[in-house]
Amino acid sequence: MESRPWLKNYPARWEFDYPRLSLYQYLKEAADQYPEKTALIYNQDQITYQEMISNIDRLAAVYAEMGLKKGDRVALMVPNSPAYVYSFYGAMRQGLVVVQINPLLTPKELGFIVRDTKARALVVADAMFSMIEEAMLEQAVDNIIITPLIGDKIEADVLYLEEILQQARPEPPHVLVNPEDDIAVLQYTSGTTGFPKGAMLTHANLLANAWMTREILREWIERFAGEEILCLALMPFFDTYGLTCCLNAGLTIPSGQILVPFIDIDMVLELIQQYKPAILPGVPDLFLELLHHPDIEKFNLESIKICISGDSPMPVEAIELFEEKTGCSILEGYGLAEASPISHCNPFIGVRKPGSVGVPYPGTDCKIVDLDTGERELPAGEVGELIIKGPQVMKGYWNLPNKTVRALRNGWLYTGDIARMDEDGYFYIIDRKFNMINYAGYKIFPREVEEIILSHPHVAETVCIGVPEKHFGEVIKAFVVLKDNTAATPEEIIDFCRARLVKYKVPRQVEIRSELPKSVFGKILRHNLIIEEQHRRLLGD
Repeated sequence: MESRPWLKNYPARWEFDYPRLSLYQYLKEAADQYPEKTALIYNQDQITYQEMISNIDRLAAVYAEMGLKKGDRVALMVPNSPAYVYSFYGAMRQGLVVVQINPLLTPKELGFIVRDTKARALVVADAMFSMIEEAMLEQAVDNIIITPLIGDKIEADVLYLEEILQQARPEPPHVLVNPEDDIAVLQYTSGTTGFPKGAMLTHANLLANAWMTREILREWIERFAGEEILCLALMPFFDTYGLTCCLNAGLTIPSGQILVPFIDIDMVLELIQQYKPAILPGVPDLFLELLHHPDIEKFNLESIKICISGDSPMPVEAIELFEEKTGCSILEGYGLAEASPISHCNPFIGVRKPGSVGVPYPGTDCKIVDLDTGERELPAGEVGELIIKGPQVMKGYWNLPNKTVRALRNGWLYTGDIARMDEDGYFYIIDRKFNMINYAGYKIFPREVEEIILSHPHVAETVCIGVPEKHFGEVIKAFVVLKDNTAATPEEIIDFCRARLVKYKVPRQVEIRSELPKSVFGKILRHNLIIEEQHRRLLGD
């Protein structure tokens, strides 16, 4: 196979170098260069780079006073806000490891992560403190810092971030950070298996990924030399997608971030109208909500030059309609926590292929390999597992050496995603390897069946899973949500599929539901439905 076919029309330099600095050091250099530029906008407050660095240093001094040493873990359970930025970079300055906490975790999952990492400090928004109590973590963590969100007072032995930042403190001690070896973030991901794994991401991993973004957008960034660029920071920083938006805005442009602690479409449109951001990272559901907003045409979206869509595929028709209606270009990309997280993106300047996740990021090698051994590289057009190699690939999984060995082989990260590459080097994600359904020896990718069901005029959402069957191994069960004011029976959905799919791909079971379980990003949680089915079988339902 031709080596790196994507380089034929590559929109950037594929080979590049990035600074060997800690994340704090690089941000500090940017702050020294642009001290009066706006770094953060939150609740109408505008915070300069100089003010931001001052607060980061104050919090770093607090960590030191707590006795936290290089390598100790600090768990963050904070929505997008200045408090998150100060807590994160204060930890980076002292060589601490940030444990990212999704506030939608169950108390059991939260307790597992905090105890698995032996976190010595926990920074948590006041509105989320009840979860800490449910998980019984007050005794498990030495230090708890409360950040403001709704203004609640906590009846416990805690510190308050606002009070900490008002107190003058000596300069925190200098800590030498090795960017290549020292872990910056533990990003827990359950993926499709439900087993929590902490991806160990170094300073170099995250900084390299930020510089890859800078390189892929370099020509566009240069057009704005000297101008203020604002990014609407909607994606939660506790996820690697949101975190990389935070890092990119602060490290590589630099640009100001409009911090959004929770997503409300009306508020999003008002913020765009008021501050005129140029960059809008999001997920398909966000762009679809904007597209279908009844008053979308009343808002001026001309300031937005780039919409970056990740987390899940976006229908090609929806991309075309969104761009036609708003004038904003959507760049679809791909990534995973283990790759810090971005590995692919459609170029802003160059050939975009809707439906594709684009070409590999600068400095990132990719291959499609066979599903059985993972050793044989497949030619363009064939479907197999996507594997990745590059400076953004994690060190491994926290406390899970066996899973690390399976995921990292001969320098390659095995993503678990089924994909294909076309002759131009553009990649297309087909499905998760773990989602694959085995029917009497046939491999079925749920997404193919889901796309057919979604074409039914009365279907709003669907997800398919494999359920055990004694004769065929697995058969397909589809969960379906209907559009408002429509009706369809399971039998009608099955007949619809029967007319459009080969026999073995037709769902044997269809369950109509009012809603499907979703993540904070609006992504359907397939694994939750698999667990439900397992419980049903155990109970004999």
